[in-house]
Amino acid sequence: MKFIVDENAGPSVAKWLVANGYVAYSVYEETPGIPDEDILKKAFAENYIVVTSDKDFGELVFKNKLPHRASFLCA
Repeated sequence: MKFIVDENAGPSVAKWLVANGYVAYSVYEETPGIPDEDILKKAFAENYIVVTSDKDFGELVFKNKLPHRASFLCA
């Protein structure tokens, strides 16, 4: 499984995932400040599951109908 960990979840979540054998992309460490729309695009294009506590992703997916494949986990 591959996870993209939003900034608000913090780098420790991504580090924990990696330590437990998962692939994790940390927005906090790799691309701080990236817009939520770009996180969602990356997740869709590269088959990541988004880990976030930001409820705006639900609006992007359901209200704005942005494409998605993965479930969202609230940290």
